[in-house]
Amino acid sequence: MPYSPVPHPSPPTRRSALRRRYRRGRRAALVPVLATLLLGATLPPAPVALGVGDRLFPYLGNPGYDVAAYDISLTYQANDRPLDAVTRIVARATTRLDRFNLDFTHGTVGGVEVDGRAAQVAPAGEDLVVTPAHEVPAGRSFTVTVHHTSDPRGEGEGGWVRTADGLVMANQADAGHRVFPGNDHPSDKALFTFRVTAPKELTVVANGRAAGRTTRGATTTWVYRTLHPMATELAQVAIGRSAVTEHTGPHGLNLRDVVPEADRKALEGWTARTPGQISWMEARVGPYPFENYGLLIADASTGFELETQTLSLFERDLFTRSGFPEWYLESVQVHELAHQWFGDCVSPRSWSDLWLNEGHATWYEALYAEARAGRRLEDRMRAAYARSDEWRAEGGPPAQPRAAEPGRRISIFRPVVYDGGALVLYALRSHIGAAAFDRLERTWVRRHHDGTATTADFVALASEVSGHDQSAFLRPWLYDDKTPPMPGHPDWTTGKPA
Repeated sequence: MPYSPVPHPSPPTRRSALRRRYRRGRRAALVPVLATLLLGATLPPAPVALGVGDRLFPYLGNPGYDVAAYDISLTYQANDRPLDAVTRIVARATTRLDRFNLDFTHGTVGGVEVDGRAAQVAPAGEDLVVTPAHEVPAGRSFTVTVHHTSDPRGEGEGGWVRTADGLVMANQADAGHRVFPGNDHPSDKALFTFRVTAPKELTVVANGRAAGRTTRGATTTWVYRTLHPMATELAQVAIGRSAVTEHTGPHGLNLRDVVPEADRKALEGWTARTPGQISWMEARVGPYPFENYGLLIADASTGFELETQTLSLFERDLFTRSGFPEWYLESVQVHELAHQWFGDCVSPRSWSDLWLNEGHATWYEALYAEARAGRRLEDRMRAAYARSDEWRAEGGPPAQPRAAEPGRRISIFRPVVYDGGALVLYALRSHIGAAAFDRLERTWVRRHHDGTATTADFVALASEVSGHDQSAFLRPWLYDDKTPPMPGHPDWTTGKPA
């Protein structure tokens, strides 16, 4: 330790020793500084968390590269123990990289390699800062391999969800990196391969199609691959004592449902409704966009349902407890199904564009309830209009939602992006007419298929399809603190029940 004067005399020998130690420490500290001054060298910057500039999640995602593919290997033993994991990422550098960040937390890292050579790694917030042995030139593809654990224990903000007999994932909005390292932002979609080893008496299902299964001794390794790019928040791996039923949907579409073994018969009546619901959606927005679809009904308490790509997550109790009318449960199924087009196939460029996901899913949920049970869309929209100023005051306008409440990241999912977002679509349809609106919806999915899009893209396409600039009409609906008058309904008012 450096020498510090004290208020009383010190023995000469002690004082001299401290002074010598101080001088040695000072010389050592000056070495890199002198090297910088004399040789022009620069000190490496300290590891810091980065982000892609998302207004709601500033440190989510990472600049400098685009991910093309993830290959994630997981070894499961029990849902109260960390999984051993290896995540391989193939990416392309968009700039010269002498270091780069990966989003990752809630696990330990055993080592990182870049193109097969050991790399240095340091934590920074919820990031890993990786320094490869050699810098990666701009435009070049490279592979990152991370040896890590993935810990399902503890309460958290998503990621692994423990079920009665295993695990499922719920990564929305920013919890994919609580499971595996990567670029955890919907603007960077990629192909996924999952290789999951578990006790052979358990069943493993993941996004995409089955690509192999091998049993060795007491364990089975299951492999799944997606055929379409996917955002990290939509990844799904389900492990448990599950029954998997497969059947055929419209145009030969493969349908597979994953349910608790004990509830297979009780849930058949609900899973059997999926083919008709897909046909209903296709009649409105075009062909189903992925390789397969199904319901993942888990014995877990999440408080929400989730549109994980090709395999939507539902709570078991939603279908097994009494009290919900059938039309309501079917409309919830359609809500998550609609997300396969709006949110999964066409993903938001930023989390401020969330209304494009939830507004559209709510819109088709409400249309389905009207078609199947006579629950009038106009009545629901009028009720939403009455509360819309209240929602904007609490959560911001639909396309500029307020940041999440501290410690509650999923609180960005407020009524203003659900029924408030659907209200924007209702106003637009009233303004441009039903025929133009239907063309807009189909064109939106076709043009941005397997990609990402923004609110500005939606406004531009609405203008193109309708033949008139819609920015002046849509801007107050999307960004103002107060709800504009509803076209065709001058009697609708805010601030009181309809």
